[in-house]
Amino acid sequence: MDAEAVSLEGRIFAGVENSSSGEVGQSTIFTYHQDQDIIWAEYSGGSIIRGYLVGTRRGEKLHFRYAHLSTSKETSTGVCDSTVEILDDGRVRLHESWAWESRPETGNSIVEELK
Repeated sequence: MDAEAVSLEGRIFAGVENSSSGEVGQSTIFTYHQDQDIIWAEYSGGSIIRGYLVGTRRGEKLHFRYAHLSTSKETSTGVCDSTVEILDDGRVRLHESWAWESRPETGNSIVEELK
């Protein structure tokens, strides 16, 4: 399967790894959508009550901004660049490099499709 050709529409992901300054964890669930080169997702779970991301896709590269509300009732925003990887079992893994816009930290994370 080609990472550039696989659609993200309707795929459900969960956090696998994250930098210490991140808020996404294994209990955070993302539901992705894709319409041609436009992507968006809703996410929640763990320390996040509700979150949204929106952006674009070029081949295996995603670029988006995100905003969410944490369980401490604080809003956070940031920007993320991701690379799509197809795992041997056909699931999708996203390698993410992100930076908060609402505070100074940056980090890396991985989310994987649930089966």
